[in-house]
Amino acid sequence: MTILEAIVLGIIQGLTEYLPVSSSGHLAIGSALFGIEAEDNLIFTVMVHLATVFSTLVVLWKEVSWILKGLFKFELNDETKYTFNILISMIPIAIVGLFFKDQVESIFSSGIMVVGVMLLVTAFLLTLTKYIKPRQKNKISKRDAFIIGLSQAVAVIPGLSRSGTTIATGLLLGNNKSALAQFSFLMVIPPILGEALLDLIKFTQGVEVTGAISPVALIAGFIAAFIAGCVACKWMINIVRKGNLIYFAIYCAIIGLATILFSVLA
Repeated sequence: MTILEAIVLGIIQGLTEYLPVSSSGHLAIGSALFGIEAEDNLIFTVMVHLATVFSTLVVLWKEVSWILKGLFKFELNDETKYTFNILISMIPIAIVGLFFKDQVESIFSSGIMVVGVMLLVTAFLLTLTKYIKPRQKNKISKRDAFIIGLSQAVAVIPGLSRSGTTIATGLLLGNNKSALAQFSFLMVIPPILGEALLDLIKFTQGVEVTGAISPVALIAGFIAAFIAGCVACKWMINIVRKGNLIYFAIYCAIIGLATILFSVLA
């Protein structure tokens, strides 16, 4: 992977992590177009996902600091309850990460046909939010947090947008739009950090995970993903507040069909 390719893929990751169009799917498509093998792309994928964690912390630092201050009061308050909901949402993805990690990684090397199909599923979910509008709740319940967590776990499949799936699920459950966008972006921080820790353990144990990617390319991709992520995170929060995701549904449908056609003809 060249530095230019790393920058392009980093920008793709930073933008698509927050926009409901599947970052993993777009990285897989971009990698296929650049001729990058999945095993070479693994550590790069981890690094650019880590960059989006930092962009989340920057954009939502007010909310993050509110949570941290509340936790250090060591009492049952709104901040503690919010944190508990995030922990509940992590249960499904933790199970997938601990027991099905190899199977998930095998999906990423199975070609881009699955990406195209899952982009169509993403388009369908986003379309539902336009026509199904239940009464909005003021707060995300523990039950809803777990269901949203289930949707996040399913969205490990490349092409199925994590933000699109979790936000669509939350909207269909009737959750407040502004609160849902923040929760969706904050709940992904622990799983990504956990994934980075597992790969760090692999590295320290001498398992080769870097492939043919140079450190300079990794850094370039990280910076590109961070900057793009900051822009996209702010933009997506405003979009969710307006509640109109149909244009992203149309985009996912077009890219999904194009990806399937490319896979068939390749």
